[in-house]
Amino acid sequence: MKGTLYPHLQERPERPVTLSDLTRMKQAGEKIACLTAYDASFAALEDRAGVDVVLVGDTLGMVFQGADSTVPVSVDDMVYHSRAVAAGLYRPFLITDMPFLSYATKHQALDTAKRLMQEGRGQMVKFEGGEIQAETVEHLSTRGVPVCGHIGLQPQLVHKLGSFSVQGRGDAAAQAMLRDARLLEDAGADLLLLECVPSSLAAEITANAKIPVIGIGAGPDVDGQILVIYDILGIWPGRKPRFVRDYMQGAADIESAVRTYVDSVRDCSYPAPEHCFS
Repeated sequence: MKGTLYPHLQERPERPVTLSDLTRMKQAGEKIACLTAYDASFAALEDRAGVDVVLVGDTLGMVFQGADSTVPVSVDDMVYHSRAVAAGLYRPFLITDMPFLSYATKHQALDTAKRLMQEGRGQMVKFEGGEIQAETVEHLSTRGVPVCGHIGLQPQLVHKLGSFSVQGRGDAAAQAMLRDARLLEDAGADLLLLECVPSSLAAEITANAKIPVIGIGAGPDVDGQILVIYDILGIWPGRKPRFVRDYMQGAADIESAVRTYVDSVRDCSYPAPEHCFS
């Protein structure tokens, strides 16, 4: 890529990560290291540090735009940030969030996915919801759109839930989440994200799933971990989430902090018990 600001984008011996690679990693018991990014510079840094999957999360509404939830984020916002992140990546697999009410129907979801993948250059779309989204997952998957399902805590429902709290506690809630995971996979989801789920439940979902399961606040037994890039750098506007570890402590610079995060996911030293929910 002549004239690029990022030397790592030049031809490299390793090839970019694919969905097949992520499935192979699950089967081999190799942990998948994931982070969010919202711009080309952080994307390039994460690429150099060895991150496997980059998510352009609608968390940008909170960490980038200063809102108190992800609800105000638009499709235009996601397209803009996804395209910027894609410009800084070579190796990592790129997932882009579908924002609030941009997938209310399966036809709307397909239109949103088209924009996020064509204009935003995402390689997969992610959206929240369990059984209620199974038909939408099937509609997209059969048309060639890779889908990541998102269950557990669903931040776009914060005004309905009332708070950002752990989900899946109690037998009924756990059984419902196990059913949601199975239905999403059966509908064609290629990846599953679990957020703020008791570790034992996340372990059971992961063991039952044939597709890779990524966790955030979901304990150590999922196939991979994801955190918000600003959180691992000690930048949070309010109370630090329980599942976050500050990797800037003792780090020489930001890139070494990200490398330490990647290493800690791969050697299973993160998450530690203090980062997990029961």
